[in-house]
Amino acid sequence: MEQELETAIGLRIRRLRIERNLTLEDLANASGVSRAMISRIERGEASPTAPLLARICAALGLSLSAFFAEDGEVSPLSRRQDQQVWRDPETGYVRRSVSPPGAASSVDIVDVEFPPGGRVSFPPHAASNGMTQHVWLFDGEMEMTTGDTVYRLLPGDCLFMPVGEGHVFHNPGNIPARYCVVLDRRGR
Repeated sequence: MEQELETAIGLRIRRLRIERNLTLEDLANASGVSRAMISRIERGEASPTAPLLARICAALGLSLSAFFAEDGEVSPLSRRQDQQVWRDPETGYVRRSVSPPGAASSVDIVDVEFPPGGRVSFPPHAASNGMTQHVWLFDGEMEMTTGDTVYRLLPGDCLFMPVGEGHVFHNPGNIPARYCVVLDRRGR
C-alpha cells in the first residue's frame, strides 16, 4: 500500500510538471530540489520527505493538501475513511488531509500525528511567501520554531505563523503529538 502511494506521488508530480510545461530543470530551479532527486521521485525510486515534497508542491503552486487531493468528483463532504493519509519516510509523522478534495477554498485542514522526538524543518521558500497557517495542538507537546523564536505548545494552544519564512516542528515529549494545521493559501 505504501509503495503504491509513493508511485502515485511520483506520477502526480510528473503529470503536474508536464501540465505546467516545466522541465525537470525548471522544477528543480523553482523548488530548490535537485533535478536528479525529482527524477528519482517521479520514477518511484525515492520517497520524498515532508520538507522536500512541500518545496516541490510550492513550486507547482500547490499546498500539500491540494497535492494529495484526488482528482475527480468534488464533494463538500470529506469522510474520514476517504481522506488521503501519508507517512513521512524520514520522521514517521502521519498527515491526513481533512479538507474535501477539490473544494473551492483557499484553506486546507490537515490532521497530523507527530512521533515522540520527531523533528522536521521547512526552510524558507519564496514559493510559499504569503501563505499562513495555524497549528492547533490537541495532544502531547510541540516546539515550533519560526524565525528566531521558539514556541512551546501544550494541548489547546494555537500558533499562527507565516509559511514561507521557514519553520521547525519538534516533538520534545515521550508521547505522540496530535495537532491540526489550518493552511491559508490566499496570500499566494
